[in-house]
Amino acid sequence: MATASSPWSLSPAALRRAPFTPSLVLPSPNGSAIAASAGESPVVAGALRNATAVGHWLVRQGYGTADRPVAVIASGERWPDGSLRPAMEDLLGAGAIIAALDERLCGMLSPEAAVAAASFQATPDVSAAVAASSSGRELIGGGFAEDVAVATELDACTAVPVLIEGAFTVAQ
Repeated sequence: MATASSPWSLSPAALRRAPFTPSLVLPSPNGSAIAASAGESPVVAGALRNATAVGHWLVRQGYGTADRPVAVIASGERWPDGSLRPAMEDLLGAGAIIAALDERLCGMLSPEAAVAAASFQATPDVSAAVAASSSGRELIGGGFAEDVAVATELDACTAVPVLIEGAFTVAQ
């Protein structure tokens, strides 16, 4: 939770209000665990906000082919008991990235990737769908409606964060 003395948090709305800092580490439980477990594989952080930029960057780097496959992981959340809780915003974000990849790769998708991309493409109002989902309702009910709105701003950002030496750095 953001406070006056430490205004940075995983809340997108709080980050918008926080003062600029050139280096900030905010580990999310699932995202951090997945990124850390990737070993030597390149890790890129993508979401609805930067989906097209991430998809196009991957293609420019030569990923998404039979020789350089890509795993797009919708990390989800955790229930209070620690079990995985799928999150619609992560499925739609993964689908948006895959759709951006597919537009460049002409249909070379696994069935699972095709379903994620189709889910994104078949959702006419991503913001409304996420707000109506269980995680969206939970956040809105907890007073974080602005976070849902910020998180669902499709392609609002062109930064492509790549994990380098344990920290995400914007790709050049």
